[in-house]
Amino acid sequence: MSTKVYTSSSPARLLLVDDHPMLRRGISELLSLESDVKVVGEASNGQDALAFLENNEVDLVILDHKMPVLTGIETLREIKARNISIKTVLFTVSDSGEDVQEALKLGVDGYLLKDMEPELIIVDIRKVLRGELVISPNLASILAQTLRTPSIEDIAGNLTSRELQVIQMIAEGLSNKMIANKLDIAESTVKVHVKHILNKTGLRTRVEAAVWTVNHLSKQS
Repeated sequence: MSTKVYTSSSPARLLLVDDHPMLRRGISELLSLESDVKVVGEASNGQDALAFLENNEVDLVILDHKMPVLTGIETLREIKARNISIKTVLFTVSDSGEDVQEALKLGVDGYLLKDMEPELIIVDIRKVLRGELVISPNLASILAQTLRTPSIEDIAGNLTSRELQVIQMIAEGLSNKMIANKLDIAESTVKVHVKHILNKTGLRTRVEAAVWTVNHLSKQS
C-alpha cells in the first residue's frame, strides 16, 4: 500500500481506466456529483493509462482488471516499477483470491467489485485517498482461504499489548503513519512493531495479518 495521503483542499484528481465506455461514463457521472473528486482523464487500456500518468498530475487511478494491451494487474506493476506516486484501486468483476493477493502484493490501495452499490464507491474512494486499505467485504473469506491461518494462540499469545494494538489497526486498513499518529509514537517505531508481529506469528505480510485479525482475533474481543 502506498504511503501518500491526499490532504489537499482542492478536488482529488482521478483517472478512470476501463475498456467499457459505458462503465467509464457511469462512474464519471457519479463522481461529477461530488465536490471533492474530479475525473481528469479516461483510458481504455493500461498502456494509454501509463502514458496519461507520465504527462498529467493524478491522485488516484481506478483500474479495470481484464483489459486489452495491459491488464489492471500489469498496469499496477508498471506503475510501481516506474515509481509513480499515486493511489491505485482495482475495480473489477474478479473475486479470485489469487487476483486479490497479487494486487495486494503489488501495493494496491483498494480492491473493489463492480457489483457494489454506487454510493459505496464514493465512500471507498475517499477512504483510499485518506490512506486506508479498502477491500470489498465479501472478499474477506475468499482471501482468507488463500492464506495460511495460524492459531489464535500462535498470534495473540506471543504479542505484547502494544503489538496487539498495532495488528488491530493494520486490520482497520491504517497505514504506518496513521497508526503512529493514533498511538503518538514515531512511524519508525510502528515499522519495528510490524516487523516483530510478522516474525513472532509466522505471518508473511501485513495483508495476512489484517485478514487473520478480521477473521479471528477481532471475534475474540
